[in-house]
Parts: sequence; C-alpha cells; structure tokens
Amino acid sequence: MKAILVSILISILLSVTGFQIQADEHNSDWPKPVIDIKTGKVLFDRLELARSNEQENRAVWDMLAWYGGDYHRLVFKSEGENTQNDGEPTDLESAELLYGYLISPFWSFQTGIGTRGELSSGTQMEHYAVIGFMGLAPYWFEMDNSLLINEKGDLQFISEMEYDWQLTQTSYLQPRLELTANLSDSEKYDRQSGFSHLRMGLRYRHEITREFAPYVGVYWDKALGNSADALQAQGAATSETGFVLGARVWF
Repeated sequence: MKAILVSILISILLSVTGFQIQADEHNSDWPKPVIDIKTGKVLFDRLELARSNEQENRAVWDMLAWYGGDYHRLVFKSEGENTQNDGEPTDLESAELLYGYLISPFWSFQTGIGTRGELSSGTQMEHYAVIGFMGLAPYWFEMDNSLLINEKGDLQFISEMEYDWQLTQTSYLQPRLELTANLSDSEKYDRQSGFSHLRMGLRYRHEITREFAPYVGVYWDKALGNSADALQAQGAATSETGFVLGARVWF
C-alpha cells in the first residue's frame, strides 16, 4: 500500500512539475500587450451635388478627421454647402476642433470650439463652444449629439443619426436624420426658440473599394415651430425636397 501511495505522489509531483514547466515555456511565447499607437483618419461621409425641387443646385460636404489613440483624440468636423449661381458665398454650417475621450467601448465625449457663417470678407462669423457625445446606440445606430453655446450665451442642440443597412457585401441603404432645436432665442443670428429644423435623407451606396463608395439618394428638409412661422411670414417656403449624387470617401 505504501508503495502504491508513494508511486501516486511521485506521479502527481511529476505531472504538476511538468505542467508548470510547460506553462512557463508557453508563457514565454505569449505576445506582449498591444501598445497604444497613434493613428488617424479623414472621412468625407457626404461629398455630393444636390438638386432641389426649387431647381437649385448645391455642392455639399460633411467631413470628419481625427488623430490619436484609443482613448484620447484630436477631432475636426466640418459641414457646409454652396448654392450654384446664386451670387451668395459658401455657407459654412460648422467647423469644429474638438478633444475626444473614449468613455465606453462605443461612445466618446467631445468638447472644443467651433465657428460658422458665410465665407465672405464682410460676414461676422458666429463662434461657439461645443459639448457632445458621439458613438453607436443600440442596434448600431450612429449618433452625433452636440450642445452649442455661442459668445452671446445662446444655446442650440443638434442631433444627427445614421444607420447602415447592409444589402450585400458592398452595397448599403443609409437612412439619415438630423434634428435641430434652439434652446434660446437669438436676435443677432435670427433664430427662434424651439425645434427649428428637421432633415431626413435616404441614400443607396455601392463600394467600389472600401475607401470609395458612390451613392444616390433623396432628402426632405422641413422648418419647424417658430422658425417655420417666421419663414411663412416672409413668404418663404418651409420645406424642400431633392435628389443627391455623391460619394463617401475616406483615407
């Protein structure tokens, strides 16, 4: 009996020792933890020509650029449009320089400064601070929510939402919604408090490569609340529809 117990103990000892040696050898081959590297990207989510029901042609851009690591990033956003042959300068809807910090696997907090207005020498640009959250909502809705505070203390909230419905390996149908709400009146910039603007779009795009995807689509633009009332008082239209032709490009 003693011989059997000794044999069992020796077997267990050899097994544990051998396992430990193998584990040590295996651990030595494991890769080192991934270091936090710096990288960047420039994305033109919308680079398009739009034709409205008022027979106006517009060149539109909507771009995002960032540089940094997983948690800390420097972000630049810009949107704008130019109506062709109307004698008016390009309308810069936003140009923002932001600091982004990843607060969860799918959401980042962003804060910084921005400017907007007509790009002409005689125009006084509107400058503002930005606080925002950008990321993926449940069911993979891409969202970008921003609170803007200008130099006069006027508040505005803008929420943008997109969803990529994958039809094939290289083609997508993308509904898009943008809602603007003025949280205070602004006499200087002629803005009325309340929900002021709703824009909805639907685009079909096909990837020639991952970096280049042309698309076609439609949009509907509607003024809301006090902003719509002000346009009606001026005899202006409160809604607009149109077609778009463009490309999604990144590098």
